[in-house]
Amino acid sequence: MKAAGCDKIYSEKITGKTTDDRRQFKRLMKDLLPGDIVVVVKLDRLARSGRDLHNILHELDANECGFVSLGESWCDTTTSVGRLIIAIMAGIAQFERELIRQRCDEGLERARANGVKFGRPKLSQFQIDEAKRRLEAGESQSDVGRLFGVSHQTIGRL
Repeated sequence: MKAAGCDKIYSEKITGKTTDDRRQFKRLMKDLLPGDIVVVVKLDRLARSGRDLHNILHELDANECGFVSLGESWCDTTTSVGRLIIAIMAGIAQFERELIRQRCDEGLERARANGVKFGRPKLSQFQIDEAKRRLEAGESQSDVGRLFGVSHQTIGRL
């Protein structure tokens, strides 16, 4: 970081996966002044998801700050080419998310067509009445639940 010309270095051992407990990251974002450039050794040290990275880069841009990743030479918001590459990568990531969503929807439709039911099992009024009779007769919630293929909590809510 010193060799890259960084004046201030913020370091923490907490993973980039969560932003809740990252005190140094919060301090960095608070200390930024317009024209500052945030430099990271590797992109995954800053953010673990595309959405998280996008949000951080948006906040940096709003504060008129740049961003450079030493490990990924394409990730540099201080140059027009770097901003273009980041925009392209964000577009590709969005396209991939949409493809995944489309595949999931198609899979759900195929499953429904094959008779797969989603969600919690529902009891008919007859089953509800029968379950209540069995409970009043002294059977346990677990036994009644097993009989109808539902959890004892579902029977307890009756």
